[in-house]
Amino acid sequence: MYTPKHFSVSERQELLRFMQEHGFAQLVSNQGDRPEANHLPFLVSQDGERLLCHLARQNPQLEQIDGQQVLVIFSGPHAYISPRWYNSPGVPTWNFQAVHVYGTARTFTDDARLTSVVNQLSEKYEAGAASPWQPEYPQKMLRAIVGVEIEITEIQGKYKLSQNRPTEDHQKMIEALNAEGETSMAEAIKQWSTP
Repeated sequence: MYTPKHFSVSERQELLRFMQEHGFAQLVSNQGDRPEANHLPFLVSQDGERLLCHLARQNPQLEQIDGQQVLVIFSGPHAYISPRWYNSPGVPTWNFQAVHVYGTARTFTDDARLTSVVNQLSEKYEAGAASPWQPEYPQKMLRAIVGVEIEITEIQGKYKLSQNRPTEDHQKMIEALNAEGETSMAEAIKQWSTP
C-alpha cells in the first residue's frame, strides 16, 4: 500500500486495536490467474500473531488458498474532504483509515476449532444486544464451513487524516464533517491530526 511517511502508522498495538474494532475485512488470494476477494468477519488471536475466519465450504476461494500468501484489508471510517473547508489553497481528497495484513493462510476443518471461531465471532458481535443470541446449532452445520488461519507476516497501517494540512484547517474540517454526519471521520481527524 502506498503510504507517505506522514500517513504511516506502525505502532503494532494500535494496528491490532484497529483490526479488532474494524473486524469486517476483505480476504484477497490468488485463484488461478486472477485475484479473488471475499468480505468476512475476522478475529485477531490473543497474541496478535494470527487472524481467524471461516468460509462456506462451496466458496471457490478455498480451492487454492491453503499455503498461499494472502492479503486481508481492514477499513475504517472514510470521507470526502472538500477544499471549501481549507483556510489555504488545496485540492479535493478522500480521508480514510486502512490496515493491510499479509500472511500465510492455512485451512482447518476440526470441529473444536471451528466451534471456537464461530462462538467467538458470535460473542463479539452479540455483545451489545439486550438479549444476545447464545451459540446453539447442530454440529453438522460446522461441516458447511472451513476455517482459515492466517499467520501474520506483515502489517501496514495508513491513516490519511489530513496530517499534511496546516493545523488551522483541521478544526474547520472537523466542524464540516460533523455537520454532514461524518462523525467517525471527524473524531479520527481530531485524534490523529490535531496537536
